[in-house]
Amino acid sequence: MRVLGLETSCDETGVAVYDGTHGLLAERVYSQVAAHAAYGGVVPEIASRDHVRKLVPLVEETVAAAGIRLDELEGIAYTAGPGLAGALLVGAGFARALAWSLGIPALGVHHMEGHLLAPMLETTTLEMPFLALLVSGGHTQFVQAEALGRYTVLGESLDDAAGEAFDKVAKMLDLGYPGGPRVEALAREGRPGRYRLPRPMTDRPGLDFSFSGLKTHVMTTIAGIDDIAAARADLARAFSDAVVDTFVIKCRRALVQTGLPRLVVAGGVSANQALREALSGLGAELGREVVFPALRYATDNGAMIAYVGHCRLSGGERDGAGFQVRPRWPLTELAPPVASA
Repeated sequence: MRVLGLETSCDETGVAVYDGTHGLLAERVYSQVAAHAAYGGVVPEIASRDHVRKLVPLVEETVAAAGIRLDELEGIAYTAGPGLAGALLVGAGFARALAWSLGIPALGVHHMEGHLLAPMLETTTLEMPFLALLVSGGHTQFVQAEALGRYTVLGESLDDAAGEAFDKVAKMLDLGYPGGPRVEALAREGRPGRYRLPRPMTDRPGLDFSFSGLKTHVMTTIAGIDDIAAARADLARAFSDAVVDTFVIKCRRALVQTGLPRLVVAGGVSANQALREALSGLGAELGREVVFPALRYATDNGAMIAYVGHCRLSGGERDGAGFQVRPRWPLTELAPPVASA
């Protein structure tokens, strides 16, 4: 089945064509970072308008790059949530109108299921069940994936997600937007151990996370520093080390607790190289496989949406006559496709 995937949940417009026989045929991603940088974060109205402006030309470009015509598509998948309501509506409205005009099915898919399955775009050896650590700007959670649509959340952030904490610390350090990559880059210049920050919730049982207190600790540390410019790199390093150590401790606990043979780490924060190195080392120590998506699939993209759409549309799943976007949408509300339910 040949599926067009559309991702418009936040500040990237992603388009891709996925073929069940030949794999990913083409993809394009337009980033809105420049449009939002002046505001220090994503402005929902600007995001929605930029999706309106870029979606049609990106679809035309991607379909042409795939070497097919629009009427050769067999299905369209779009992100129905979670995300910004206005941005989601742009993708949903376009997808449904295009699918209706072509007489093919459309399906709204879950953004985080896209991240969860993103490594499968490049490997056929990844099998369920597995433990997943989903880490992005809006989500930090452990998910036990038994099969497509059969997910159990084992733990999650009780406040800020990890990506959100990175962005807020970047703002405290006057690094601009997007925060995560800038904190990571600055941390590589910092000296380890100059500042000691807590590893939140690692001294108690369970698999939940909390990054709000860590963020506050950075704020109070900054307040006590006279020359913050001279300390920024060391403080970024301390924050990065605290986050990475927390994930290593929690992933060790989750792997031992579940006994699962592999760990998938996905979402925007999974692009962090220090995190990749630390969790790969943990996998080698425990004899567990640790899998990451390629860097271009770690952040938001249309390819992961096209892939999930292919899996579910091929299983008989379809949108009904009505549709809705879901800015908040728990992953556990998903179900297997009709054919495998």
